[in-house]
Amino acid sequence: MDRIDYEILHQLQSNAKMSMKDLAVTVHLSAPAVIERVKKLEEQGAIEGYQAKVNLKKLNRSIVALVLFKSVDCKSLAHFCNSHPDVLECYRVAGEISYIAKIATYSVETLEQFIDKAMPYGTPSTNIVLSSNEKAVVLPYSIEGV
Repeated sequence: MDRIDYEILHQLQSNAKMSMKDLAVTVHLSAPAVIERVKKLEEQGAIEGYQAKVNLKKLNRSIVALVLFKSVDCKSLAHFCNSHPDVLECYRVAGEISYIAKIATYSVETLEQFIDKAMPYGTPSTNIVLSSNEKAVVLPYSIEGV
């Protein structure tokens, strides 16, 4: 990957609906050259897919929380989290905490219900998100990485 590939990734993360023509202008290449690069980035797995950023508040899921677990059974906890509709992301981590689930739910009551259902899999510690500065990140270009 070179600087242009990283710029393409950066632009697509900012606006995945950007036309190939507009992307070509932005990265100073022809549209066919950009189409070929995007296709290669997809084939290599650098681009895994395209998705819409959803406004959780508009879906009445105004409670976002990070639930940290000291798990007694990570595989069962992972299965539970993967099947629960409120879970957005989950991570198996090293350290005193073994699992983190990010959830978006409707109310404090539904958050409590999630915690109650998850208790058999470990000891939870819940952190409600007050605000977020979420942004997509493209790793910086480095000569060593090429």
